[in-house]
Amino acid sequence: MHLAHDPTAPAAAQISFDQFLAVDIRVGTIVAAEPYPEARKPSLKLTIDFGEGIGTKRSSAQIASLYDPATLVGRQVAAVVNFPPRQIGKFMSEVLTLGFPDDQGNVVLFKPDKAVPNGARLF
Repeated sequence: MHLAHDPTAPAAAQISFDQFLAVDIRVGTIVAAEPYPEARKPSLKLTIDFGEGIGTKRSSAQIASLYDPATLVGRQVAAVVNFPPRQIGKFMSEVLTLGFPDDQGNVVLFKPDKAVPNGARLF
């Protein structure tokens, strides 16, 4: 899925601004989080509210090694909302929740540092 996790890797190939605009990254608030023990890598099932325009979507996120489901409810996260749904085991993931790898390769969630309206688009 990822091109490179190495922070010293060079930048990926250049893309056009129109290609960037085609990727719809929105902020949403986690309204439910539960373990997903059937996943191959430690994962959680997230339900994220993206507001009126997009609604509530589900995501399988490989974040179980760093996050307790109970602490995630109410947290804002960023996600790509215009990829096609993807079957992850028995779970249908509708959005790609975004994060960065830490020193051990665990996913650290990407979030705004101040509250913004659900559905706000990254630019």
